[in-house]
Amino acid sequence: MKNLIKVERARHNLTQGVLAEKLGVSRQTIHAIETNKFNPSVTLAIKMARFFNVTVEYLFEIEEVD
Repeated sequence: MKNLIKVERARHNLTQGVLAEKLGVSRQTIHAIETNKFNPSVTLAIKMARFFNVTVEYLFEIEEVD
């Protein structure tokens, strides 16, 4: 699953640590999501979308499998 977390974080001038603190997760969690090593829970995905004032569909893109 692709995501635009890093793009939105940069757009809002936030470090991974600051974003993590605002969302109540660890910096390592943000890093893992940004590098596609971890898919967030539905709850966390919604929290992120609300934080950035975007839709979940914009923030996360499911890659089609052939």
